[in-house]
Amino acid sequence: MAMTVATFQPKTLRPKSPYLLPNLPRKVCNFKAFSLHNPQLPSLVGQFEPTIPIERAGTPPSSWYTDPSFYSLELDTLFYRGWQAVGYTEQIRNAGEFFTGRLGNVEFVVCQDGDGKLQAFHNVCRHHAMLLAYGSGRKSCFVCPYHVRQGWTYGFDGALLKATRITGIQNFNEHEFGLVPLKVATWGPFILLNMEQNVDSDPGSVQNEWLGSSAEVLSNNGIDTSLSFVCRRDYVIECNWKVFCDNYLDGGYHVPYAHKGLASGLNLDGYSTTVYEKVSIQKCESGSTERKNDFDRLGSKALYAFVYPNFMINRYGPWMDTNLVLPLGQRKCQVRFDYFIEASLKDDTDFIERSLKDSERVQMEDVMLCEGVQRGLESPAYNIGRYAPTVENAMHHFHCLLHKGLTE
Repeated sequence: MAMTVATFQPKTLRPKSPYLLPNLPRKVCNFKAFSLHNPQLPSLVGQFEPTIPIERAGTPPSSWYTDPSFYSLELDTLFYRGWQAVGYTEQIRNAGEFFTGRLGNVEFVVCQDGDGKLQAFHNVCRHHAMLLAYGSGRKSCFVCPYHVRQGWTYGFDGALLKATRITGIQNFNEHEFGLVPLKVATWGPFILLNMEQNVDSDPGSVQNEWLGSSAEVLSNNGIDTSLSFVCRRDYVIECNWKVFCDNYLDGGYHVPYAHKGLASGLNLDGYSTTVYEKVSIQKCESGSTERKNDFDRLGSKALYAFVYPNFMINRYGPWMDTNLVLPLGQRKCQVRFDYFIEASLKDDTDFIERSLKDSERVQMEDVMLCEGVQRGLESPAYNIGRYAPTVENAMHHFHCLLHKGLTE
């Protein structure tokens, strides 16, 4: 929950980065949103300078990862704007199917109406703000659980179908009390939401804004609807959401040291990173085409795509898994892993179980790293770090996008 200026006591500002070029002209930024959060936020954001080349640049300051009011600003400027991945099309295959979720303070429900159209709404009853639906499933309508059989009832098109015991009510138009809609779209196997109302949900516009010129690369590398969903695993991690993203974006820097099992199956000397408008793609070939046994979850090559601000798509061998990083506060996040596999292997339970076990080991190694970094960020010994220029360009790209989003 966002803290107000009245209840939050901001830390003393640390010195700005020593790596800023002294005579570099600084961009004039629009900080009008900051007045709703913490008046010191412009100074915090300004401690990162995106125009400095990575070789001389300092990282964002630790306050970006620890300040509660900074987290509140991020929700408003990063997550409540633009297209956000929230699910996958296989969740909504039939009329009446739905799933719910939460992003920041936004409770949402995605469903398919009787005409086969994908719909999305704020998951809030217009009577007294009760959540309408929980989890996922299939219904004929949404009935508010606050008053059960007497609850306000909505169709899957959002229309208010029934409002009971309102005899005598005045100035009430039932057509004005439907569910509040959200913009919804799809790309490939993914369902996207946009909290803004005045946006174009045409497929071409959505693709251009969300993926830009990386869309063709992803489509050509097996990111499509042909894969079968296997399972979902959630991890709650005691770290700021950006710590997990940073860890993902270090160009394989930590892999040979922290993930020895994973590293043994990859040729890290051939690791490459390409950045696009809002996407970065890391590629790596398999360490060997010869295996001691038939088990090989990684295949001959791996692709790791990061879609700003918080979505990762990993395609390797017969597998695809996605990682959705959901902020839960300035030092906690939930990372949602959805696993998909090529149809020819969807019934191979032994292969699937062994693959998921290997993946789980990697995730737990990353959890330890991310929680350790968060504790270090909260230490008075650390403020601003540096980049490894030959490998951490995707991380630098992410930080530049953050700065742009925070100041536009």
